[in-house]
Amino acid sequence: MSLTQPALAISAAVSINAMNEHDLLEVVEIEEQSGLSRWGWSAYYAELQSVNRNLMLVARVGRPLEQIKTYNLAGYIVARLSAGELHINNVAVREEYRRRGVATALLNRILESGKRLHAKAAFLEVRAGNAVAQGLYKSCGFQLIGRRRRYYSEPLEDALIMSLGLSDGA
Repeated sequence: MSLTQPALAISAAVSINAMNEHDLLEVVEIEEQSGLSRWGWSAYYAELQSVNRNLMLVARVGRPLEQIKTYNLAGYIVARLSAGELHINNVAVREEYRRRGVATALLNRILESGKRLHAKAAFLEVRAGNAVAQGLYKSCGFQLIGRRRRYYSEPLEDALIMSLGLSDGA
């Protein structure tokens, strides 16, 4: 998928915005529901105070799919820029918004940010057993480059390392 290509059909009720501290309770809730390695409120708050705060995005819901829901976020992504590399730390989407293009839109936006910041490549780790996430990353152009044994806990699992060149000729 081209970085300039529009995301898959996202509901018009979802927009991508910078994360702020008012989003953190929902971010942690989505993190817990998604089974990601736990960062928790304090870690996200600290990251918002860092130079990488512009690499923390949320998919904001204009109107929840079901009117009885009271949340504001469909998903989020957190990345860091270090030594000319974009490291994607967390990507998560609420279950009811999965397979609607939200994660693809978040990934494309963060990759565009990485390119604007002159990152040469993007890297991420994904659970070896998470075929759905691996498929998403492959569809966005990421390639498998390695494995970290016993990287994740709860449950204990290997991580696959994936990368994507962001600069011309990378």
